Amino acid sequence: MRPKRANIVFLVVSRRNSKRGRTLKVRARGMADARVEAATVSEHTPVPRPLAPPDAPATEQVFVPPLNFSMVAPGVYRSGYPNKRNFPFLKRLGLRSICYLCPEDYLHANSEFMQQHGIQLLQFKILGNKEPFVDIPEEMIASALAAVLDTRNHPLLIHCNKGKHRTGCLVGCLRKVQRWSLTQIFDEYRRFAGNKVRMLDQQFIELFATSQVQLAPRHKPAWL
Repeated sequence: MRPKRANIVFLVVSRRNSKRGRTLKVRARGMADARVEAATVSEHTPVPRPLAPPDAPATEQVFVPPLNFSMVAPGVYRSGYPNKRNFPFLKRLGLRSICYLCPEDYLHANSEFMQQHGIQLLQFKILGNKEPFVDIPEEMIASALAAVLDTRNHPLLIHCNKGKHRTGCLVGCLRKVQRWSLTQIFDEYRRFAGNKVRMLDQQFIELFATSQVQLAPRHKPAWL
């Protein structure tokens, strides 16, 4: 059997100068003994430069939602008390209003953030349900619901301290307005309250009269 010849190429390069440039003649010898001639390279032809290293990737911004954050319905969200780390996330929501359910003054940093982005504060000074003498006032929940269910305030974020009890009661009463069953309402309440479930909260939701909520017919959400 005849052994195969290796495809080895020897290059013979000759140069000659000319007024128009330098001509490179290359003769290739190998299996086919082919002859290759290179094109003329002008003295004014720019020498290619090495590519610049790619720019370092831009630092990606991290969006951190507040504690217990969730969507309640289109245009309405719930959470615990936001902090500075949550501001980029809240900015992305394009909020028009924040419904704050605590009696304490709003934090200065949060007030500045709202002022910078044109967000209005709707504060309802509600004390949580705590035995034996502190109860959530029904009329205040009804007023808060009227604000939450007004699309002129949307997108809107509801929050208290942890997003569990006062927020849970307000959202639970909103679900009653939506005609959810008590089983569904309590399942949602427990999911956010975790091991801090309060029987008084669930009792409040069960007994809350939705007829107290005064809605603006022209501005109520389509999902209601």
